[in-house]
Amino acid sequence: MPKVAELEKKLLHYTGKAIADFDMIKHGDRVMVCLSGGKDSFTMMHVLRLLQQRAKVDFELFAFTLDQAQPGWNDSGLRAWLNERKIPFEILTRDTYSIVKEKIPEGQTYCSLCSRLRRGIIYRYAEEKGFNKIALGHHRDDLIRTLLMSILYNGEIRSMPPKLLSDNRKNIIIRPLAYCQEKDIAAFASALAFPIIPCNLCGSQENLMRKRVKHLIDQLAEENPKVPSNILHALSSIKPSQLMDKKFWDFKHLEEQQGEDDIKTFPFDEMESAFG
Repeated sequence: MPKVAELEKKLLHYTGKAIADFDMIKHGDRVMVCLSGGKDSFTMMHVLRLLQQRAKVDFELFAFTLDQAQPGWNDSGLRAWLNERKIPFEILTRDTYSIVKEKIPEGQTYCSLCSRLRRGIIYRYAEEKGFNKIALGHHRDDLIRTLLMSILYNGEIRSMPPKLLSDNRKNIIIRPLAYCQEKDIAAFASALAFPIIPCNLCGSQENLMRKRVKHLIDQLAEENPKVPSNILHALSSIKPSQLMDKKFWDFKHLEEQQGEDDIKTFPFDEMESAFG
């Protein structure tokens, strides 16, 4: 297993690269870091704080934790961790647990409704408090698994963009760990003994689709270690003319363009808008 210093250096490198590549954080930004209490968000907070101290860009970090009133919730360790590092924070209690339990039949996956409720609260809080960026802890493996899940189970080519303007155009969401591998995050979180808060909402419930996709990618990576990074690269190397979406390629009038030196396709900004 790599040493803590090596893992930290690697995570810093890839987080800094993602921030630079997608222009995630600018001078004067007020960044609300969603600290769920899991390994990913703790690692994100740790790395962003280091970058804040070292970067030439001046930006603010604030930790926001949502207590969804799940049984067994204990944030004492998280509070102590934040206070020890003098990180400004708020832990907001909203009972979404009861709503999810009431609306979702026993045995079905709670994640979708739980996420929607949580997202609404996070967006409203950021607007009310004047934070112009919301940082989420999704990593490389979240992005590539979501892509394959969308293709296999929803019939869509979509994932989690590193930087996103919300549907109401009031919030910008960033994912600074977009290039970071889950195995590095897990090893780093374990080494630093972050005070993890387990999610007890799902209990023994398993998200079978995500587990199957993870297993598939892991199997393929055993044969070819480049498979995960290739899937990630595919997200930034889209070739509409090699697909079959009529919004991005004018199949109807291809014959009229036959023999032309400059084939007219849809404008790139229109493509970006559609993918956003």
